[in-house]
Amino acid sequence: MPDVSDIDTTLASVEASPQVLQVLRDLHTKALSETPFVSTNGSTSEAIDKFVALDPDKCALVYLLLRSIGARFVVEAGTSFGLSTIYLALAVGQNAGLLGSNGKVIATENEPTKAAKAREHWKAAGGDVEKWIELREGDLRETLKTDLPEQIDFLLLDIWTPLALPTLKLVHPRLRIGGMVIADNTIAAAKGYKDLMAYLEDPANGFKMTTAPYSGGFFIAVHIGKGAS
Repeated sequence: MPDVSDIDTTLASVEASPQVLQVLRDLHTKALSETPFVSTNGSTSEAIDKFVALDPDKCALVYLLLRSIGARFVVEAGTSFGLSTIYLALAVGQNAGLLGSNGKVIATENEPTKAAKAREHWKAAGGDVEKWIELREGDLRETLKTDLPEQIDFLLLDIWTPLALPTLKLVHPRLRIGGMVIADNTIAAAKGYKDLMAYLEDPANGFKMTTAPYSGGFFIAVHIGKGAS
């Protein structure tokens, strides 16, 4: 389990106001105090009151990846209490600001209590975060069926593993060349991710991938186009 000292290293990697940094520090501290929960094929009822958030070092990597590819349209599958979403929104807002254009993080959460908490956290973070987020509540297999951006730059899968592939299939048609798919705990929850991996490893679907050596496995796939060998 990551040490709380990782928070300082993570926050040093992020361009953010003191207000946002303090919110992130507080949320990471709370999240790291919990017993880790890895989504598998089992019941998720025990995670109802947990953050189930990305580790701080993973959040830093996601933020930097988003900045590096200029991502402005992001889908997050599994928002929980909205900690990781803050990093997504920061990067999207900063990328959009550089271009004088729009951007959006589409966050998804099925549990109303978690969605309400996430909104509280985003409000506490302020306008640099809150205005870039569109939260879709309910089953993402339904909420992501319509009104997606014409082009999606980045998909974060931090969700119950049986929902990972259905989510990707909804987003894939709009994922741009050079767009990225990130999945958390792909080693720790390898059994649950088998169908997702089979899809991503099929050359016909146009992805190249690697697993970064972070706790539990942090999977990174880049969309390079269908038929790529």
